Amino acid sequence: MVYSVLLLGALVAAPAFGQTFRRTAACPKLGCVFPPDQTDFIAGQTFDLRIEVQAPVNGSEAYNNGQPDNNFSLKIGGQGGNLVDASEFFGLTDPTVEKYNFTYYEDLFAEEAHAPTPVNVLAKSYRNLQLHNPGTYDVVLTYNNGDTTTATWTVAPLAESKKAKNVIFFVGDGMASSMLSAARLLGHKTINGKYQSKLKVDEAPGFGAQMTHSLDSFITDSANSASALFSGKKMTVNGLNAYTDSTGKGVGNAKVETIFEMFRRIEGGQVGVVSKAYIADATPAAVCTHTSQRSQYAAIIDQYLSGIAGNWFPWAGLDLLFGGGAENFLPTSANGNISQFDRWGSEGYQVGYTKTELEAFDNAQRALAIFTQGNISTWLDKNIYPDTLDLAITPQGERGAYDQPGLKDMTLKAIDILHTRAKERNTGFMLMSEAALIDKEMHVLDIDRALGEVLELDDTVRATLEHLEEIGELEDTLVVITADHAHGFDVFGSTDTKFLQEQNSDRAKRGAVGTYLNSGLSAYQVPQDVLANNHTIFPSPQGDGFPVTWDPRYTIAHGWAATPDHREDYAVNKDHERLPAVKNTTGYFFNPEDNNRGFAMTGNLGTGEAQGVHSLVDVPVYAFGPGHELFRGVMNSPDLAFKVALALDLGRSSNVTAGYKK
Repeated sequence: MVYSVLLLGALVAAPAFGQTFRRTAACPKLGCVFPPDQTDFIAGQTFDLRIEVQAPVNGSEAYNNGQPDNNFSLKIGGQGGNLVDASEFFGLTDPTVEKYNFTYYEDLFAEEAHAPTPVNVLAKSYRNLQLHNPGTYDVVLTYNNGDTTTATWTVAPLAESKKAKNVIFFVGDGMASSMLSAARLLGHKTINGKYQSKLKVDEAPGFGAQMTHSLDSFITDSANSASALFSGKKMTVNGLNAYTDSTGKGVGNAKVETIFEMFRRIEGGQVGVVSKAYIADATPAAVCTHTSQRSQYAAIIDQYLSGIAGNWFPWAGLDLLFGGGAENFLPTSANGNISQFDRWGSEGYQVGYTKTELEAFDNAQRALAIFTQGNISTWLDKNIYPDTLDLAITPQGERGAYDQPGLKDMTLKAIDILHTRAKERNTGFMLMSEAALIDKEMHVLDIDRALGEVLELDDTVRATLEHLEEIGELEDTLVVITADHAHGFDVFGSTDTKFLQEQNSDRAKRGAVGTYLNSGLSAYQVPQDVLANNHTIFPSPQGDGFPVTWDPRYTIAHGWAATPDHREDYAVNKDHERLPAVKNTTGYFFNPEDNNRGFAMTGNLGTGEAQGVHSLVDVPVYAFGPGHELFRGVMNSPDLAFKVALALDLGRSSNVTAGYKK
């Protein structure tokens, strides 16, 4: 009986880990250490260290009437050795103590009762630190009358040799292995169960998988998942290379250096970012920006160019930035009413707004090219249903953005600029190229547009490897292809869309779906002697690796793990991307414009969700070139940053700032 009472008390007093609320992310105790326990570092990687001592006024964790202990201390040292004061260890002046408070809801019941918990905080931030000696370190925060929080950190071993001079990092945002299976089915023909051609990534000599969960949630977003890939640190949802502290502020959090920034600082190398999303979006921003709130678009654009005040080295700006999102470059109150296009131009960047202008860029100069407001148009819209480009918005705000590049256009031009500039400076280059719209289209359940983006990514990888060989960089360039997370998606059969359209009830429409034997073979790839609409179907005009037709009678039947209410007929949307659910007075439900479309599929998300959401499933990893063997097997997402750093030999036993030449 005594045991039961004690156990119940422990359960009541323990912080809530399960759902919805956090007192402070990555801080289960009242003493917080950022970076938290079990963080790994590249030798010489720069980071900030922040500690917080918290005292809730009420609730299950109430402490001392909300008064934190002023006599707290932070010590650090090699594991098993003597610990010394953190300021002494890092050779710093002891930082000033911050005092503030915040409130939070302990759980759903507290929110329902409108009963927040106030928390008073004492905090310190130690800036621009480095650990150079490989091994394990203990960091111990002592607070609140003897309580302790211990973080164990590990510094990875140094590389034995440098494997690669350059790195190209492709991210298929939201791309699960099941999507690659579906894309292969659409873009490549089979005969008697044997593919006659396959995806380029299928040829990768390095192949593995990576886990995508975030620091305090098993479902991730693109900000913290891309940060894990590029910095080797798990973040909380919405965090970009910065730990979410309790201040509620988007900037000033404890930050950590990315491999792209280390490469620039140590090698003086050239760095570029390409994305089909608005360029302040999470994945491109994770290359070199730092904020706990991915929505800080003005700060992100500024950091691309200027870095962070008090940063560890003079950043001097990216070499190139290509993508969408012109709205974040226009004068607004958030950026001081300054045209960022003019500002970047005054800093020596070529500025362009169309594919034509992109192609005309001087490869020896830095470049900014922004082609649309919002995201760049999908491959399917640009190449198959170009009338939809009437809806796209130019950087100047006009309808009809027709002169847009694709991912391949931007990536190959980026390689030419980076290669030219690196050769002139006797350095290497790093490029992040994101197939961002895979994720955007998966969110709105538009699988055809999403698969078009997957095939475009694969086509871009193929063209990249060929181009690297043409310019003599293939043997020196590591090419990594992965995703930051996935969506719960798979193909389970085929659909007779004609039969489905002619049925009058949802139950009858189900008969259009064929599984197992009745799924048949892919109708997206057909022999040349097959007639359709009295015209011979020839191989895709977009080249090998793309469907001959996107709207066959027999399409793939697919399913999703998490969706809002929507209607489904498994047919391609020719006029615009899908809008599965729209909002009425009580939430998001079936889009009434789809009333005659397929059959109703009741969602499994809350009615506050208009789109599908991410899933837990592991995502694939592919690698070509020097160091590809490092990317085999099952990895955690931060492991990829360490493997790239190992291939580039970025670890350093002492502080190094090479200096970057504009």
